[in-house]
Amino acid sequence: MALAAGGAVVSVLAFPPYGPGWLVLIGVALLMTALRGAGTRTLGLAVGAIYGLVFFGWLMWWLVELEVIALALVPLQAAFLAAYGWWLTGHNHRSPGAWLTLAVGGWGFMELIRYYVPFGGLEWGAVGYALSDHIWTRFPAAVVGTSGLTLTVVLIGALVAQLVSRKTGRATLIGGMAVVVVLAGSLGWWASAAAFAFVQPATIVQGSTPCPFEDCPPDERLSTFQQHLALTQSLDSDAGLVVWAEGSTGSINADPVNNPEIGKAISEQAQRLGSRFVVGGDRVVSDTEWINANVYFDVDGNIVGEYRKQHPVPFGEYIPLRPLFDWIPALDQVPRDMIRGDGPVLFGEIGSIISFEGGFSRYALGVRREGANVIIVNTNEASYGPDAPTAEQFIGMTRMRAVELGVPVIHAAVTGKSVFVESDGTLGESTGLGTAEILKGEYGAELATPYTVIGDIGMYLAALAAVVMWLVPSHHRSTEEE
Repeated sequence: MALAAGGAVVSVLAFPPYGPGWLVLIGVALLMTALRGAGTRTLGLAVGAIYGLVFFGWLMWWLVELEVIALALVPLQAAFLAAYGWWLTGHNHRSPGAWLTLAVGGWGFMELIRYYVPFGGLEWGAVGYALSDHIWTRFPAAVVGTSGLTLTVVLIGALVAQLVSRKTGRATLIGGMAVVVVLAGSLGWWASAAAFAFVQPATIVQGSTPCPFEDCPPDERLSTFQQHLALTQSLDSDAGLVVWAEGSTGSINADPVNNPEIGKAISEQAQRLGSRFVVGGDRVVSDTEWINANVYFDVDGNIVGEYRKQHPVPFGEYIPLRPLFDWIPALDQVPRDMIRGDGPVLFGEIGSIISFEGGFSRYALGVRREGANVIIVNTNEASYGPDAPTAEQFIGMTRMRAVELGVPVIHAAVTGKSVFVESDGTLGESTGLGTAEILKGEYGAELATPYTVIGDIGMYLAALAAVVMWLVPSHHRSTEEE
């Protein structure tokens, strides 16, 4: 139990804003060692639950701002690890090779479920994201994705557990060689892709809100729009692509589609600067529904289309099974349900995803496969407060999106932090939190990566291997023979 709790603490310290990321190797190794030594399934369940509760409870402590969601989400995520611990310790009698396959593939199976269930899933907290802080730990994502890095971390942790428990054999050697092959192959790819150069100018307008991180008056969205407009009016003609973040327009009185005056004001700036604009905002459709969209203006100031967010935040942007939860007072803040968008949308070489979607590899992968050479991640984290690590954690995830897909990412937040991310995950200068700032940068040409083609196939194969091994009858053989 102490190993599990300690492993969770070390794992959290690997994530932004703490670090270094390689600490996650130690954290997961402590967990795997605890599971390898657990004598019963009940103890394995307890070990997984303790790790999950401490890990998610600390990593995502900022969810206390959302009250009921935090009370449900952390135990739910911990339940995945508790189930994994219960299942894996039931196979501690298996040979080293079998146990290693079950440990890694079982984790992959658990993550695949967690990424989609319930209500669209959650990828936040995947241990591979901790490796975003250094090029030498994140570059393999160009080949295997963050999902592959997650499995690599678990593989190393499982190997350490084998060594500590003195249950070693050829499986240890084979597992170690697999890690070396993956990393070496990724290094070879990265060396061939290192000549990437930025060529096109872009500007993030972080206009903030009239009262960042606090409850605002009824005209908050109009004031937010006005602050973004005022900053944009100070730009010169070298602004290039101009990006306003999620929540910079919207509601009833500040939507550029429904309100001609708002649309005209943005259109005039697009014409004055000769720039394309990507403007994030929400649009009330009825008393029960709304749309979260990125609206695209061309250089002539015309609205040429929009991308609608596909993945709403449960209990934040819609209430699943609303009749069952209407009695909870805190959910009165979500009176309407978001209408989901239908697939990726491109405008020229520009693709975009919105906020929560940036924390899932599948949405950025989809827009990249459609042909995007730059991806905009528009977000609004104003509800989490200036002391929460949310901004740093989310930027760490979008860094992995850039590396996985070989494209620059323009990460724009209405209250910060906003930053330009190069295709190797290198960060430019970022804005502050709650500030009104202009951030200028560049984005460049296309780079293809193996991950763009193969996606998360590694995690599916590992999960399949675990299922096959699970179904194979167990034989008590000498561990050294394995």
